[in-house]
Amino acid sequence: MRLRHLLGASEPTEPPDSLHPPQIVVWDEAFFQGKKHEFTADCYSTPEHGFSTVRSCKIESGAWAGFEHCGFQGQQFVLERGEYPCWEAWSGSNAYHVERMCSFRPIACADHGRSRLMLFEQENFQGKRGELSDDCPSLPALGWGSSAVGSFFVRSGAWVCSQYPGYRGFQYLLESDSHAGEYKHVREWGSHAQTGQVQSIRRVQQ
Repeated sequence: MRLRHLLGASEPTEPPDSLHPPQIVVWDEAFFQGKKHEFTADCYSTPEHGFSTVRSCKIESGAWAGFEHCGFQGQQFVLERGEYPCWEAWSGSNAYHVERMCSFRPIACADHGRSRLMLFEQENFQGKRGELSDDCPSLPALGWGSSAVGSFFVRSGAWVCSQYPGYRGFQYLLESDSHAGEYKHVREWGSHAQTGQVQSIRRVQQ
């Protein structure tokens, strides 16, 4: 069974506005207090910029990936346009609460209206497969018989997979311009990935 038959295909929309570069504003204290820094490119390590961690932030444009540790390691957070006044705002729905974000980068390939993702039951693109072009709050409700996914192929756009239905639990960011869009096994989903359990998936918004 192909999930695309159940979901239907999204109507193509205009590509995101490329005139505005990605921009994030971060503070070293909650509720937009303390030292303020603006970035339009990768931040590999917040200590290198004079602050130990991010405690609040605003996404002015683009979509960003935040990480628990320096060097884009640890728990991942997908940050879309809006305000995040405290760490609970980006970490509250994860499987465990993370009070720090020490590195972050733009998600360059995010394209909410033109995203396609293939998922496979087993590693290395084997077994039952499905295809998504729209958000899916519950894979089990669509007939995906397993609580896990073995591998992904991101044909376009960027997607965030969640451990539980309703976009809860650990998050895994999948990008078409990373690994050539190929995520052959769970070890490629992120340094914090321990299980292939994925039960909801959505497109990253610009």
